[in-house]
Amino acid sequence: MTQLNTPYPSTAYLTGFLRSRGLHCEQRDLALALVLQLFSQGGVQQMLEAVEALDRRQQTAQTRSFAEQFPAYKATVERAISFLQGRDPTLAHRINTRQFLPEGERFAAIDHYLADEGEDPLAWAFGALGLQDRARHLATLYLNDLADVLRDAVDPRFEFVRYAESLATAQPHFDPLAEALAAPPNLIDRTLQDLTLAALDETRPDVVLLSVPFPGAVYAALRMGQAIKAHRPGVKLVLGGGFVNTELRELSEPRVFDYVDFVTLDGGERPLLALLEHLAGQRSAQRLVRTFVREDGEVRWHHLAEPDIPFEDVGTPTWDGLPIDRYLSLLDMLNPMNRLWSDGRWNKLTVAHGCYWKKCSFCDVSLDYISRYESATAATLVDRIETIVRETGQTGFHFVDEAAPPKSLKALAAELQARGTAISWWGNVRFEKTFTPELCQQLADSGCIAISGGLEVASDRLLKLMNKGVSVEQVARVTKAFADAGVLVHAYLMYGFPTQTVQDTVDALEYVRQLFENGCIHSGFFHRFACTVHSPVGLNPEQFGVKLLPLPEGRFAKNDVGFIDPTGTDHDAMGRALKKGLYNFMHGIGVDEDVRRWFDVRVPKPTVKRGHLARALAQQD
Repeated sequence: MTQLNTPYPSTAYLTGFLRSRGLHCEQRDLALALVLQLFSQGGVQQMLEAVEALDRRQQTAQTRSFAEQFPAYKATVERAISFLQGRDPTLAHRINTRQFLPEGERFAAIDHYLADEGEDPLAWAFGALGLQDRARHLATLYLNDLADVLRDAVDPRFEFVRYAESLATAQPHFDPLAEALAAPPNLIDRTLQDLTLAALDETRPDVVLLSVPFPGAVYAALRMGQAIKAHRPGVKLVLGGGFVNTELRELSEPRVFDYVDFVTLDGGERPLLALLEHLAGQRSAQRLVRTFVREDGEVRWHHLAEPDIPFEDVGTPTWDGLPIDRYLSLLDMLNPMNRLWSDGRWNKLTVAHGCYWKKCSFCDVSLDYISRYESATAATLVDRIETIVRETGQTGFHFVDEAAPPKSLKALAAELQARGTAISWWGNVRFEKTFTPELCQQLADSGCIAISGGLEVASDRLLKLMNKGVSVEQVARVTKAFADAGVLVHAYLMYGFPTQTVQDTVDALEYVRQLFENGCIHSGFFHRFACTVHSPVGLNPEQFGVKLLPLPEGRFAKNDVGFIDPTGTDHDAMGRALKKGLYNFMHGIGVDEDVRRWFDVRVPKPTVKRGHLARALAQQD
């Protein structure tokens, strides 16, 4: 389970590549199929049966509410899904009456706000004319109510985005997954098994590739492997994707191969060509590329060094086989950038492979998806864009690069303008000085609607320690240039970085306040720093003043690693204040006030002078 509004791109990339090599392959999104099956009239009927099978002491307020309102849920569930798919937009009028969809616990926050404040928060968020957005938010709350029923009555691990994530995230032992997979299948497991076998009947494959980009996709992928092994033992199964590439690089757990036959690392194109040759009897197992197998009960690593397929030659992604009109545009978070992730269907495309900077100390710079930087010509990229638009009929693109190179974006914008190709696009960049006001305006003119980038800890000392290659003043100038060009700007922010003090944290929030005050950024998100074994901090902790905690012994996943920071800052208390302050800044609240008001512990006065960034921007002007 990754996201419901648009297909995750890995299968589209590989399908396009394999077909370009004359290989017949089909792709399916069983995560979407699973949700559409569960949230149907038949699915909610099965939910009711699961609720009625519970002991009264196991009942929750949500399951009781669902059972009491079941006729209304059964009558509305497929209508709500159709509305979220964009196929029944006039239903918004009925949804907005709040008399059409049954309401459970997820709606309590709205009613609580009305009781306390006497104002409708949805009117504040969406205004008088936000008919579709308001209804989509209410329909998303309705869907989340039903997801709560699944959690309470069927599987407490169920999530739309991170299903059973804790079974796989940085999990050194396979035991939790093995126990879950050995348990009797529940309603969700049985539904996924039926969908898996139906897809096999339809496509009759010799090989099945399972892409697991995140920990929240691992449990379901292995359940699919389990079903295929039991019913079609002759089919070969291959596991790959982002989770495998980051967390299973030292895999030695043979039980994984009860569910799959091969595990491949990094870019899938070259390993898959080698693997298919092996299965055709044209290559020995010893000549596989970046592939784990089980031999004589032990996990073996086979890697014959062969050059990867150049980015210029990987072909054009294809969405053929994916029901692009059936994805759901959800609206659960009112953050303007975060909604791009869950609202609307975007064609996902990569401008360049890897990162051209690859120096940030918190990033997995030692891994292939960051370290191997390759670009394609602007002509090739626009050829791909135009092919995708013809196939999908959709002109929205999300460039999914770690950091799209400014040189490539400039050439891409020029090529789009020269051909008169009209698209809308957004993506992630480094806020570096190359993004001049002139370039930002050119990108906006080519269709750029939003840009995100890492400010991380807004502290010049810590930015230097991170090897970020930018300063706070430079970030202010670049973000202001994008904002002035009419582009939505989102800042990724971080707290808890090694040696970060309380003073650093207060100063960082003051810088963020000034960025909002000067119209540089519109949106942001604070996340807690996590040290990974593949990052410079994880590889050379002494350079960052910290000591790593020993990793537990294990034969499965390995990624996050704990550390001791002698600074001793209470980052939990700091995080609460940072998130509270940022949320209010995004809504124009407290932007001109002392940032210390957001902290629930005593903190020092900011050392950053008020008006610092305004003066820096004026100097540039």
